[in-house]
Formats: sequence, C-alpha cells, structure tokens
Amino acid sequence: MPEADKNLGKLISVYGIAPAYLQRAVFIVVLSFLFFLTMMFAFYIRQSIGYFLLASAFLVIYLITMFSWVMQRKTLVKIHENGFNYKTRSALWSEIESVTDTTINIRDAKTDHDPKNHPRI
Repeated sequence: MPEADKNLGKLISVYGIAPAYLQRAVFIVVLSFLFFLTMMFAFYIRQSIGYFLLASAFLVIYLITMFSWVMQRKTLVKIHENGFNYKTRSALWSEIESVTDTTINIRDAKTDHDPKNHPRI
C-alpha cells in the first residue's frame, strides 16, 4: 500500500529515543570534551605536536557524537489507532507479520534477501 493512502487514524502517542541511549551519548560527549580540553592544556604547556593530535582526535569524537545525538533525537515512533509511523515508513496493524526484539516484519515490504544481489567487499 502506498504510504500516502494509509489512514492510520487518530494519534495515540509519540515515543522518542530511550533515555538510556541519551545518557550514554552524554557520557561520551562530556568525557571526550574533557579529554580535548586536557590535551589542549597539555599542548599549551609542553608545545608537543602529539598533544595537539590527541586533542584533535577527541574533538572529532566529540563532534561526531554530538551530530549523531542531534540526529537521533529527531527519530520518533508515532502510534495511531490503526497503525504506526517510524521515520518515513508507516504500517497498519493488519500488515504486521511478526515482531521480535529488534525487528518488525511487515507484509509486502520491499526487502532484498538474495545474497547474489549484494556484492562482496
């Protein structure tokens, strides 16, 4: 069924990313920023390029973590009367075939499980 044709009904609730995942990201961000500041201070005192390279590496980790954190905060699961939305996908309750801990299998979903179509890298 095309995404626009589905009538999911009234919105019941909206769920964001779990707080445990946000707390892990905050821990990594704070730790990498503290290491960045420490290495910049060590570079200021010792004038060794090694400290500058370490500071740059911690800055890259900090920026990547912040970017992924901001992008994940936009991820929402919206539960409706007749189905749900996740990112750009939507499904009616009647289209769900099976549910596991990490996967929801939807009938008529376009998935390619043929290993011949995937090149080996």
